[in-house]
Amino acid sequence: MVFMFISIAYMHYVRIEKEKIKEVAVAYENAQLQLYNALDIEFAKDLQDWDAEIDKQTLEVRFKSPDVLFGLGSTELKPKFKLILDDFFPRYLKVLDNYQEHITEVRIEGHTSTDWTGTTNPDIAYFNNMALSQGRTRAVLQYVYDIKNIATHQQWVKSKFAAVGYSSAHPILDKTGKEDPNRSRRVTFKVVTNAELQIRKIIQE
Repeated sequence: MVFMFISIAYMHYVRIEKEKIKEVAVAYENAQLQLYNALDIEFAKDLQDWDAEIDKQTLEVRFKSPDVLFGLGSTELKPKFKLILDDFFPRYLKVLDNYQEHITEVRIEGHTSTDWTGTTNPDIAYFNNMALSQGRTRAVLQYVYDIKNIATHQQWVKSKFAAVGYSSAHPILDKTGKEDPNRSRRVTFKVVTNAELQIRKIIQE
């Protein structure tokens, strides 16, 4: 009889925990959809001019034109990219303001192609591109941090933003499955929500 009560109590506990996790998952989906819609409304008219796009699944704002972003092998932002960031970043922060409770991190991610001028060794190319992508994302983060009209957000930027260089680890492939070098060279702003953290807390309680 005691074991039966223990079994019933355990099943009740598991059901409650599953319901909690489901609630977090639903809240995450709602918050993600709302944030995507807010970003889309804010930037819809600008994306074509910027050669950018917003990924609904990953909440990435993706700047896709390497000719606009940096010079070949350089970490220095081109003037046009600076102008884009001057317009984009304050508005981006304004949108994120309404979703801060759901945000764990915002990553500025740098991606390269697998190519590296002067070598055909894939390992040398990978690590050279790693240093390049890391340098570029640091340069982007430093630039947007110093934009004058985001001064009131600087503390939040320091606590939430990270500059991450992935080298050629995540190439963009064409329809045949081959790397598209031009599209692979990109910079993204990616929101990471706290849904996973909330679920982990429920499991550990």
